[in-house]
Amino acid sequence: MRLAPHLHRLGNDIVASYLVDLPEGITLIDAGLPGHWGDLRRELDALGRPLSDIRGLVLTHGDSDHIGFAERLRHEAGVPVFIHSADAHRVRTGEKPKTPMGPARLAPTLGFFAYGLRKNALRTHHVQDVVEVADGDVLDLPGRPAIIGMPGHSPGSIAVHVPAADAVFVGDALTTRHVLTGHEGPQPAPFTDEPEVARASLNRLAEVPASWVLPGHGAPWHGSAAGIVAAMSAC
Repeated sequence: MRLAPHLHRLGNDIVASYLVDLPEGITLIDAGLPGHWGDLRRELDALGRPLSDIRGLVLTHGDSDHIGFAERLRHEAGVPVFIHSADAHRVRTGEKPKTPMGPARLAPTLGFFAYGLRKNALRTHHVQDVVEVADGDVLDLPGRPAIIGMPGHSPGSIAVHVPAADAVFVGDALTTRHVLTGHEGPQPAPFTDEPEVARASLNRLAEVPASWVLPGHGAPWHGSAAGIVAAMSAC
């Protein structure tokens, strides 16, 4: 789905990943669930771009609902997969601490897990080879994505700023739709390792000059990064 020039979303408000389409090639941000592979291929076909135009996949963190087709893309197309070094072990093994579920309502929770089953969440493969990145890195990929450390949801959680798309991709640093309650609007994401650390990281997001803030779950935010952080302060 096209959001703006050079900017596309794969998936929906339940689980989303993103595609930045530029003349020099394509950068992907997150890989959703394994079943989003079909969404990726359809979006590429609509753009008239081959799979070989994808230059890199940047993961905002190593949780399973963000790495869905990453290993397939790496294995079948040779696309490098980038992740913060603090989440490299998580993306390779799936090992992570158990975190409290927090508030939940039956219908949204069942909807989240049912969608995961439809999109083959149980067939997620961990990524066998990754390129580790760090806070402050600017990657040699289309759009020159800049890495912003946002620890809290996971140790290596990041935001990815792509000025060419006027967008910052935030993974689960925040959400605009809580997958377990169905509550909409800017708010902390569930399944966060260290909630207070995650809240403190939002101060870094407020400084990013972008008019699209794009989470892994929930509707895109078309407004300033400072604005969504201010909206979060009431949560």
